[in-house]
Amino acid sequence: MDWLINLFTNQESVAHIVLLYSIVIAAGVYLGKLKIGGISLGVTFVLFAGIVAGHIGFTAPLSTLTFLQDFGLILFVFMIGLQVGPGFFESFGKAGIKLNMLSTVAILLNIGVMFACYYIFFDTSNPHNLPMMVGTLYGAVTNTPGLGAANEALTSVFAQDEVPEIASGYACAYPLGVLGIIGATLAVKYICKINFKDEEAELQAKEDENPHEKPHSMCLRVANSYITGRTLLQISEFLKRDIVCTRLMHDGQVSIPTRDTIFQLNDEVQVVCAEADAEAIKSFIGPEIEVDWKLTDEQRPMVSKRIVVTNSAMNGKTLGKMHFSSVYGVNVTRITRQGMDLFASRNHHFHIGDRIMVVGPEDNVNRVAEMMGNSVKRLDAPNIATLFVGIIVGIIFGTLPIAIPGMPVPMKLGLAGGPLIIAILIGRYGYRFKLVTYTTTSANMMLREFGLVLFLASVGVKAGAGFWQTVVEGDGLMYVATGFLITIIPILIVGTIARMRYKFNYFTIMGMLAGTYTDPPALAYANSVCNREAPAIGYSTVYPLTMFLRIFTAQLVVLFFCG
Repeated sequence: MDWLINLFTNQESVAHIVLLYSIVIAAGVYLGKLKIGGISLGVTFVLFAGIVAGHIGFTAPLSTLTFLQDFGLILFVFMIGLQVGPGFFESFGKAGIKLNMLSTVAILLNIGVMFACYYIFFDTSNPHNLPMMVGTLYGAVTNTPGLGAANEALTSVFAQDEVPEIASGYACAYPLGVLGIIGATLAVKYICKINFKDEEAELQAKEDENPHEKPHSMCLRVANSYITGRTLLQISEFLKRDIVCTRLMHDGQVSIPTRDTIFQLNDEVQVVCAEADAEAIKSFIGPEIEVDWKLTDEQRPMVSKRIVVTNSAMNGKTLGKMHFSSVYGVNVTRITRQGMDLFASRNHHFHIGDRIMVVGPEDNVNRVAEMMGNSVKRLDAPNIATLFVGIIVGIIFGTLPIAIPGMPVPMKLGLAGGPLIIAILIGRYGYRFKLVTYTTTSANMMLREFGLVLFLASVGVKAGAGFWQTVVEGDGLMYVATGFLITIIPILIVGTIARMRYKFNYFTIMGMLAGTYTDPPALAYANSVCNREAPAIGYSTVYPLTMFLRIFTAQLVVLFFCG
């Protein structure tokens, strides 16, 4: 029996440490699946399981807890950066700029409300109260990476044995933060007198007026005499639109057009173009017809084949410079990336994991498949070197001191900010340095969740020892109340402005607010009441910048005001 007691009490034992993390993480994940009113706390419940373990003395050496906490944080934010990197700069479109501006205002309001609550309700002479309010802030906005960044910045301001356990404030504010985000978003609906059916009808009307850049296929007869004697390249340049011709029938003979193919009157062509350009192209070339593309026995059979880009040499190459039609005698008609169909524009950059539709003679298509890789097994092998190269650069970048006047110590992006920024840049521009950043969605989620639970478990166990005194016997109820104010006030202000001033669709606003608070339960609720993609688009538009600002402002607040 002594061996079992020793297993649970010998904190220096590796077996004890592994057992501690396994119990805390497993218990937290299972309990996080419990739903109250249809809402669950998810993996964040690992923090509460860790607090309980720390409170009853089931813990590990401080140095071990700190290492696993920081390593988990680095892994978590780096995988987030790789995920959002490809779309980070593209999110600043016309509507994207307004949504990101509103999201930034909400983030600043969260900080403003936090300081207002601090000066109104707390003793400002106590140096630990402001750090605890920072923890409350990040619980109120349900942002764990921000908690990690603030926690790390505090080690630069306080002595090692005096660093406040701000996870207590986070734990107090988080549950009502999840509920408050959804509740305040619904309050905006009633303030602005919004009807769900009208909002859905508006989205449908906009989709009908402005079709997305999805590929559209049609068969046309050449009826415009201007086209006669001109090449496909000349026609495309005149239209100033990207078009792909996959087949051409001339005098009963079917062929694969190239950029130098000359068109004649009454030729029949199969055209693939962007959905929004279909009517203009049809008006210029000729009427749409039904064509039977059966080939004669003497002709090589033509096939359509979906090919996966897995050859790292293709990473970052531009479709227009590959000369598929002139060199290989095939055409690329569409590209699928992360489940989205994209039109095959000449300016498209190939990324590992892209799936392309290739049309042409079977032997030519097979030759292109060999060149592009087309090995799904390769996608299953993780690019582990890119991950750790990025982390090395991110840590070096994060520890670079930046002297700012008025700040007691040089600012550093730290173990959260540095890897996050480098991951975003690698995710967007890594192909230029021959870095393959592709990971399957499941692999990304696994590594991210693994890092997150390590971080939450470590923070919870470290905070558990003093949690009762800090929260139950201290200002716990005040942290809960002020956290609720931090959550709802910015949503009510920004949500109303987004509707009244900028006339955004309410479902887009719901997604934008969920993204601003990096809160998946709020997005899940928005998706449950909307049958279209507006909430997801709003969420993904602001999420990358929001995640960066949450981490960056956490360190700024701590270094400027907690020193």
